[in-house]
Amino acid sequence: MSALRLARPEEAEAIAALVQQAYVQYVPLLGRRPAPMDDDFALRVAHAQAYVLERDGAIVALAVLEDRGDHLWIDNLAVEPTLHGSGTGRALLAFAEEEARRRGLRELRLLTNERMERNRVIYAKAGFVETERREENGLRRVYMARSLSP
Repeated sequence: MSALRLARPEEAEAIAALVQQAYVQYVPLLGRRPAPMDDDFALRVAHAQAYVLERDGAIVALAVLEDRGDHLWIDNLAVEPTLHGSGTGRALLAFAEEEARRRGLRELRLLTNERMERNRVIYAKAGFVETERREENGLRRVYMARSLSP
């Protein structure tokens, strides 16, 4: 598998299609579209926040990362559903850690929906701890963080 790289402007549509595939399973669970399905990926690409992983010329994974000064915010991780269980998600998290360290940041933060139990387990296994729960825009969100050792 190749390394993640910054997405190019002409890839915004392919990124949006990947995110639709990755999140559509959650629509029945949440009773609505998860927020990442409606993100502006052209804007994410323009702000150098979208990183993609390709396989055989197709985008199969995405990491949307925001530098928030004192931490790196993982806004979205999306993996082609046929690759679930392949280690691709772990590779995205490892990339986020590497990127935080490269920027001199010592913490990763993210949120997930309270009902996305599988995601919470994955993040906990990756060293994230729950820091807060709150309702926003009608969604029950779980905030998590992971400190990075120097």
